[in-house]
Amino acid sequence: MEPLTTWQPSTEVLTADAVIVGGGMVGMTLAAALAGAGITVVLVDAQPVATRTAEAHDGRSSAIAFGSQRVLAGIGVWDAMAAEAQPILDIRVSDGDARGRTSGLFLHYDHRDLAGPFGDGGAADAPPFGYIVENRVTRRALLGRLAELPGVTHLAPARPAGMTREAGGVRVALEPNPAGLRAVAARLVIAADGRDSAVRGLAGIRVTDWAYPQTGIVCTVAHERPHHGVAHEHFLPSGPFAMLPMVMDAEGRHRSSIVWTERAALAPTMMALPEEEFAAEIQHRFGDSLGRLTPVGGRWAYPLRLLHAERYVDRRLALVGDAAHAIHPIAGQGLNLGLRDVAALAEVLVDAHRLGLDIGAADVLAGYERRRRFDNLVLIAVTDGLNRLFSNDFPPLRLARDLGLAAVDRLPPLKRMLMRHAMGTVGPALPRLIRGERL
Repeated sequence: MEPLTTWQPSTEVLTADAVIVGGGMVGMTLAAALAGAGITVVLVDAQPVATRTAEAHDGRSSAIAFGSQRVLAGIGVWDAMAAEAQPILDIRVSDGDARGRTSGLFLHYDHRDLAGPFGDGGAADAPPFGYIVENRVTRRALLGRLAELPGVTHLAPARPAGMTREAGGVRVALEPNPAGLRAVAARLVIAADGRDSAVRGLAGIRVTDWAYPQTGIVCTVAHERPHHGVAHEHFLPSGPFAMLPMVMDAEGRHRSSIVWTERAALAPTMMALPEEEFAAEIQHRFGDSLGRLTPVGGRWAYPLRLLHAERYVDRRLALVGDAAHAIHPIAGQGLNLGLRDVAALAEVLVDAHRLGLDIGAADVLAGYERRRRFDNLVLIAVTDGLNRLFSNDFPPLRLARDLGLAAVDRLPPLKRMLMRHAMGTVGPALPRLIRGERL
């Protein structure tokens, strides 16, 4: 193995096996996976730790697919968040029009249909499709796990001011020099710093990037009737409207997370509505099957974009999560794609490390890109196509959509295949963490 760097040791330069830039959920998950397997990591996060877990920072909840839950369990994080994770037992997909009418034809996924080894309903303990968890709960659990791992140095707030990649290693200059450090030297730098990745930009990696004419509005609602673990995806002309089941709050209220896709031009008006009018708009879109809906807490709006990097790896560099790809939230798979990146990259790096190989070597990183690029491209195409297909009110196309949903609902083998895909447990050469095995 070649020397780590040609730089002289210094108290102002911290050395590790890998430096991860970006302290969101994907970056922290990767840091925990690598450090738990003996790879030393420096995690560089532009946000203060207190900001990451503040309720006002991010009101979103995420759908964590069953395969992603296995990743979090395998790195020792899940137990700290399980009590606040609502299992998704059923998924109901329906279509609506501009007048608020809902088609009588729909698609219904029931987790019990996947019980038994062949999806024959032979077992009573079928796993859920996944879980709905508030992002701040996941961040809190990840921060707790990182604090337990001696192989992780967490620098926050800090950001990259420059980057040098050489044959023997990489050096990332820091600002504002946390704890007197000027830089981190490592064998590999991993960009987990989001759609506008500074590391990706420093590396000169180009992206395909365009904005949807839509905005995602996110909030939590309390409702009179229990949701019974059912997730709703209701397609409207402006975009999908999702009602995702959450655990009850401390006051014993039934809750769900709203992910409301609205036309970008109209979203600011909706965000500015008084509370009662905002609640009425939600009620109009979802209906009264859960009784009266009452927004609780804040509301957030996020512009929607599609992004895909021309490559996921470069000289001593790898991209994960939104730094590599960002998709429409229509299927709730954004975080899950990032966690599948984590599972694949962690596996190739840990295997190389155990063999005494250089974890930043080109052939090691190429193995990661081979395992992830096709999966990501497929889901980018599927989510983009579904959004274009359903985000309109053209009557003949709406009829064709409704008939298609009804047809799939009556084809059990196809339904089971789609359900397994939603769980994140289908695909060639699944990483060990997703299979429920240890790294």
